[in-house]
Amino acid sequence: MRKLLSADFYRLGRDKAFWTGALAMLAYTVGAMLGNCHQAMEDVESGFPYALEIFYFVYAFPIGLLISVFTSLFLGSEYSDGTIRNKLVVGHKRSDVYLSKLFANIAFSLILLFFGLLGGLCGIPFLGLWKVGNMIWVYLLVSVFFTVSYAAVFTLTGMLCTNKAVSAVLAILLFLILFILSFHVYAGLMEPEVSHGLLITKEGMQMGDPSPNPNYISGLEREIYQFIIDVLPTGQCIQLEEFSVQHPLRMMISSLVIAVGTTVCGIWAFGRKDLK
Repeated sequence: MRKLLSADFYRLGRDKAFWTGALAMLAYTVGAMLGNCHQAMEDVESGFPYALEIFYFVYAFPIGLLISVFTSLFLGSEYSDGTIRNKLVVGHKRSDVYLSKLFANIAFSLILLFFGLLGGLCGIPFLGLWKVGNMIWVYLLVSVFFTVSYAAVFTLTGMLCTNKAVSAVLAILLFLILFILSFHVYAGLMEPEVSHGLLITKEGMQMGDPSPNPNYISGLEREIYQFIIDVLPTGQCIQLEEFSVQHPLRMMISSLVIAVGTTVCGIWAFGRKDLK
């Protein structure tokens, strides 16, 4: 295992896709943060209490997409170059090969997260430091856990698909499907309990009397919706970016279960995969 990890981390450090992804994350977070800070400065007269934490987690959406792309390329190259087959031929166990790839992908994913956190710091001169106290550490822990779960999920897809192009397409599609599902669920939860219609009068447009919103989700259905976005890493990302995390412990436990579950399934499936 030590030799496998050494080889994978050596290759990781020399991988162009690795550095491209890391720099892309940094550029995205810096650009998004500066844009948000500019908008906040323009709205300063509105009296809204803007704070760094409201915009700091802009990395939450792109990190999953970048992980899906990189892991597919990284693992796909291992198959196309015959590296994985050679490692098995010289006597390495399949479980060790799988775990070494997983650890390399986790390392890349956490470095992506670091660059995302680093880029967000450019907002400090405009908005100051975080105003949520120790809660910032809870949010950062949620970030670490769902980042690891992303790495585990896309390691599974990458290790079971030998074609690099197909693996990349499947990983990106999986991410987009999960994100669209999470966005739909989150949008449903954001429906207000009452709605105010707009009335056009001689004095102009005015708010009408409040009435029950037929699209409001309540009761058991609301609990199910909340559970879904707490469990899915894409749902966690949306809540983090919107700074609306409600159940951080449930989210971290879910990410851990996903990471362990996909790893166990991946080792089992890879152990039975025909690599000829």
